[in-house]
Parts: sequence; C-alpha cells; structure tokens
Amino acid sequence: MKLETRFGDATIPAKPRRIVSISFIGHDFLLALGETPAALRNWYGNDPSGVWPWALEAMGERRPAVLRGGIDIEAVAALEPDLIAAQWSGITEREYALLSRIAPTLAPPAGFGDYGTPWQLMLRRLGAATGTADRAEAVIARIGKRFEELRASHPDWQGASAAMVWAGQTGAFTSRDIRGRFLEDLGFQVPAEINTAAGVNSFHALIPAEAPAPIDADVLIWLDYGGSAPEIARMPLRPTLRAYREGREIHADPLLAAALSHSSPLSLDYALDRLVPLLEAASDGTPTTPVPGMAEAGLLPGGS
Repeated sequence: MKLETRFGDATIPAKPRRIVSISFIGHDFLLALGETPAALRNWYGNDPSGVWPWALEAMGERRPAVLRGGIDIEAVAALEPDLIAAQWSGITEREYALLSRIAPTLAPPAGFGDYGTPWQLMLRRLGAATGTADRAEAVIARIGKRFEELRASHPDWQGASAAMVWAGQTGAFTSRDIRGRFLEDLGFQVPAEINTAAGVNSFHALIPAEAPAPIDADVLIWLDYGGSAPEIARMPLRPTLRAYREGREIHADPLLAAALSHSSPLSLDYALDRLVPLLEAASDGTPTTPVPGMAEAGLLPGGS
C-alpha cells in the first residue's frame, strides 16, 4: 500500500502490527477502526491513559504507552513501530525524514494545513494503511447520516453563521479547521471575516479584544478548555455583541470543548449529543430561552 503525503510517499508493505501514533488525536481514529496503537501521543487532559472518556470503551483493558510533549524521535524508535501515524501532529519535513527511516510514516496529505485535514479523509487514509478500509467507510457513513438527519431537521441552521471561539487570547477557528468543519457539517457557516483574518494557511484567527465583531455570529460557542469562563465574563466589549444581547451564546465546558476539538470518529457522537440541544436553545430566536450551562458558568447577561 502506497499513500501520498505532503512530504513524500508512505509505502506500507504489510498490515502493521505495532502502530505508534504521534498525532494528537490519531489514537481515536485507530481505536474507531479496531486498531489499538502500541503508543499514543497525549494532547492534553489528566487521564493517565492519555485518552478522553469517549475513547476508553474502545480501548478496553489495553493501555498503550503514552508519549507527551513534542515529537521525540528516539522514543519513537525505541518502540520499534512498523507504522507511524502522524496526521494532525504538526510534523515537520525534517522530522518526517528522520521518522520515515524508522518506519513508514503517514504524514498529512498535501493541500491541507497541519491541522486542517477533514476527519473523514484522515480515517480513510488510516483505514487504507491498516487494512480496515471497509470499516472506515462504515464509520464515515454512519456519522455522516447523523449529520445529514440533523441538517434536515434544523432548516433554520442552514446558512446561519456560527463561530467557535476560545477565551483569553481570543481566537476563532476557521472553516479549514475540524471545529469549523463540524459547524459547517450541520449547515452553519463560519463567518468570512474569521477566515480572512486567519489567512490561507492557518486554522485559527486571533481576534483583538477591542474589535470582536468577526465572532458576532448567529451562534457564538465559547470553548472553555479549563477555567476560562471568568475571562469570558470579563471581556469588556462582549456586551456589544448581538450574540450576547440575544441569548445566542453557548458555553462549551471542558469536556464538550475537548470533544469538539478532537472531532474524531469517537468524540463526534458525544459532541452532537451535548451540543445539539444547546444549539437549539441558542438559535431559536427568543432571547429569553435559557441556554443550558450559561447560568452555571456565570455568563448570562448581567452576570446572573
């Protein structure tokens, strides 16, 4: 099997038996295909297994080695892999050259940024690399059908604007990011101003606190990666946003924010289960409709 990557071809001579995933989210994809990696790379989170709750069932009793921090070439070599899964890893061309001497290395495909490959394409490529292409297509079809049904049952979402934003150094994810693609798979559109501010090679745009207009969408989703609700509440120009005044904001707590940020075949169902009711409340056109979680986070207008 030969798969093209942005740095060169990955030739996989036989079904791999020891896969090392240096992707921040690649373990979710492998587990969805029934493949448990020999090692996985922890992105963030406190579980010693290196994975989030939606992946624990798929992993069962097996516990891969956990790699933390940057890409450690020597640590990968010591694991003796026969495939290195490196999509969504931030891998450089130099790192690819070194890793590909150890084992076939599945880097991102050309045409996408470091973190811009659609989840469906990442899964298909891993399915091809691991001999599980049929299973990959079945997973894609099942999740795709769920998105299709949600689009059909929510015509008011089609073409409406939506933004996913994190607090602090306020940043918004573009339509080239998996979080932006999640919204667009539901029928929403990421504001063009966010895409323009990010540039063609970036998956996010930093939004100046003094000029928050680009994030003032029909639905504004605040991603809280841990304790950022007070920062959101203190944003001086937040009350100027229509989303604030009309009750169109959503607070995604750390677990929901992580599920959206992984946007993996394992986390998407959890994300949809949690987010769809919040989207329905935030987009119903009635400012008085309570959006679950906003009061608990202290983010209702007026601080109530």
